[in-house]
Amino acid sequence: MSVDAIVNAANSSLLGGGGVDGAIHRRGGPGILAECRALRASRYGRGLPTGQAVATTAGRLDAAHVIHTVGPVWSGEEDRSALLASCYRESLRVAAELGAQSVAFPAISTGIYGWPMDDGARIALRTVREAALPPVTTVWFVLFDAYAYGEFAAQLR
Repeated sequence: MSVDAIVNAANSSLLGGGGVDGAIHRRGGPGILAECRALRASRYGRGLPTGQAVATTAGRLDAAHVIHTVGPVWSGEEDRSALLASCYRESLRVAAELGAQSVAFPAISTGIYGWPMDDGARIALRTVREAALPPVTTVWFVLFDAYAYGEFAAQLR
């Protein structure tokens, strides 16, 4: 999809992985990985902390930037919802600083990190509504399947 910024559900290493992260790195090409390596060599030697966000080039993607954010792993014993909300809030802050008008998000942490889709959708939609900053005017949720779409649509109702 053509947007100013694509949000990547990254792992803390910033060096690629599976799921959304792997797809973005594969399609975007080596320029994204090169900038991620430079970030690891400078500001993020220990990796990007959970809930934070940082931007790189978008490489061959139809976007100007990729905003990498590290979602929390879901826990039944510890409430990590503030960290998940921070991923959306910080990504929007970075997008606004970049002058992005349109941003595409995945459903952060709802894949391999195990966050329940209904709760992830609730947190994502609420946070984006509350945190969107000018010049961001359009936010898309690019979801993996019909189940994810259904959960996001239910939260909109």
